[in-house]
Amino acid sequence: MSYDELRHFADSWGLLAMTVLFLGLIAWPFRKGARQHNHDAANMIFRDDDNV
Repeated sequence: MSYDELRHFADSWGLLAMTVLFLGLIAWPFRKGARQHNHDAANMIFRDDDNV
């Protein structure tokens, strides 16, 4: 494959792959059933807090 063919492939399919990956990573925390895990992760730093 020549440079021009590789560049054309990266410009089209590479962009599509990166877009799909980006959208998947953005949607991951909002998936069904992740609410409790997200809540636990957000409050993890307060777990051993004795000053209530």
